[in-house]
Amino acid sequence: MGNFGLTEIILILLVVVLLFGGRKIPEMMKGLGQGMKEFKKASMADDEPEKMHAEDKTETKE
Repeated sequence: MGNFGLTEIILILLVVVLLFGGRKIPEMMKGLGQGMKEFKKASMADDEPEKMHAEDKTETKE
């Protein structure tokens, strides 16, 4: 059931173009890209305190 062929993908793309129009799709993709970039930046920022905390632990053991 999860296997999409070329025909199904073309049909889905055609429906998307009909629903949103040709001009709206690039704007939506731009917004999606910006959202992914912000999410990646935020997730990397969340990892930094953990790395710093781990480094602090190793320094105190010495």
